[in-house]
This record gives sequence, C-alpha cells and structure tokens, in this order.
Amino acid sequence: MKASSLSFFAAVIAVLIGMSWGIVMAISKDHSAMPAHAHLNLLGWVSLFLFGIFYRLHPSLEVSRTALMQIWVWIIGTISLTVGVAMLHAGNQAGEPFAGIGSFVLLGDMVLFGWLVVRYEQRRSGIPSSQPAE
Repeated sequence: MKASSLSFFAAVIAVLIGMSWGIVMAISKDHSAMPAHAHLNLLGWVSLFLFGIFYRLHPSLEVSRTALMQIWVWIIGTISLTVGVAMLHAGNQAGEPFAGIGSFVLLGDMVLFGWLVVRYEQRRSGIPSSQPAE
C-alpha cells in the first residue's frame, strides 16, 4: 500500500469517528471530551490528509517503507494521545501515560516527516545532504 492511500483512508476513518463523537457530545450536551475530539480531528483528519497530499505529490517518496512507517506511527500516536486525553478529561488519571507517550511519539514522527521532506527536497534540487544550509 502507498503512504498516501493509507493516509487518506485513515484520515477518513478519523473524521467519521470525530464527527460522530461530536454529534454524541451535542446530543448529550456533555462537551467534556471536546479536547480529545479536537485532537482526533486535527491529528487524525487534518494531519493525515495533509501527509497524504504531500506523499501523493511525491510518487517516488510515497512508495518508500519509511513513508509508510511514518503514517503507521502517526496513526498509533494519534490513537494513544486521543485516548489519553479523553481519559484525562473524564477524570481518569490513568490516561496520562497514554497522552504523554502519544505526544512524544507524534513529535518524533513529525521529526521523521520533516527529515523525509528535507531529504527529498535536497535530492530534487541537487543539494548534497552534507552541505550546510545557508
């Protein structure tokens, strides 16, 4: 599977869950899970869809195992962070490790994505990767 295809698929699943969750909160008039809902929509829907667009625009990169791994790690980190934040806002302190670990997983994965972007752009423009930036 290509990184863009996985990313688009996961983004759609995330937004469907996020929208359903928002409707449940509205019906129940209990918006205590709103921070977790917002994290799911931003990290799951928006970020994954943007990753998918980037990878689709760069076909040689989207077939790499590193790009595919980057998307899987993002999905796992998003689930961990969202569950942790939801637990914390429900008053369950056991969610703290999930939120914390998910946060650091996502930060590390964003560093990986940044590295993929920079490396690709350097190769595309012919800049040797060992050359310092100006």
